Amino acid sequence: MRVDPGSSAALVDAIVAGRSPDDLDLRVFVPLAAGDRTERPITVDQTNVSVVVGERAVVKWMRTPGDARAPRLLAHLAAAGFARTPTPHAAAFRDGRLVALVTAFLPEAQDGWDWCTDDLLSWLDGGPPADFAPALGTLAADLHAALADYEPTASVPPSTAADTLAEALACDDDAWVRSIAPLIEADVAVLSAYRSPSPSLHLHGDLHVGQILRYRGGRLAVTDFDGNPTATARPEPAARDLAQLRTSVLHVAEIANRRTEGRHRPALLEWGRRAADDLLAAYRAGLAGHGVPQLLDEKLLRPFEVEQECRELIYAARFLPRWRYAPLGVLRSWYG
Repeated sequence: MRVDPGSSAALVDAIVAGRSPDDLDLRVFVPLAAGDRTERPITVDQTNVSVVVGERAVVKWMRTPGDARAPRLLAHLAAAGFARTPTPHAAAFRDGRLVALVTAFLPEAQDGWDWCTDDLLSWLDGGPPADFAPALGTLAADLHAALADYEPTASVPPSTAADTLAEALACDDDAWVRSIAPLIEADVAVLSAYRSPSPSLHLHGDLHVGQILRYRGGRLAVTDFDGNPTATARPEPAARDLAQLRTSVLHVAEIANRRTEGRHRPALLEWGRRAADDLLAAYRAGLAGHGVPQLLDEKLLRPFEVEQECRELIYAARFLPRWRYAPLGVLRSWYG
């Protein structure tokens, strides 16, 4: 998607003025004051295009205009008192489709692919322990507790695992991946027959460490509620989000392994297993603290994690081929 220079600042100007641009329907949630209009793009890998305006707002332009899922969820979270997201300022629509979302800029923010990896590499170099996983688990529990009363449903959607595996095999012509397909199929088979007693929720939908910002003062915030670019957003058990967050911790270990050219692989694999377990323990404790332990059905965790790695292969094939090494590394650690 091409974003014209000045268009992000112009959208922020419209929010300040409280008026819609000629070609957009602007819905303001939290007003913005006038200020610096300097633009700079956010250059990390992402599905959409984000531009920082005046170091005070982030305008995220949707590559494909779509459903207003993110503004709805953010409005619910704000009403529920969940403040660990960047403040939503406005959403812009064209013909009823979401075109852009404007949120507050968090000073000194890094996404988790950067700060988690930096912490892990620092630990390998003799620095303090990379023990951030419990904080991620607590944040996820707080988020799900806040989402629990947003249109929950007792129905369990049909499993997509078989289709996900078939698509992953179709777009990743790797002999080894094909050789383990029966093992993957067996691991995700529970999703076809099992009916979880936990409710299905409107989840974050793409909850990985890259969506967790660490900003000034070491505070954490979760961002990007657009959903998974490889799947259609729908109510699902909380284990779906948790599975993706846990596998993303394993991906951090794969990134660190690549950066260190494999010199620390055994230590990184052990760190990944321990971090994923610590994240789960903190998540369980967080749900219990909110009085909603029933949101997690752990029988779904492993099959969702396996399906997530298939989704990662699909994502690599569609959007970011150089990412393929990360899910392959995790699959090799599971299936050898």
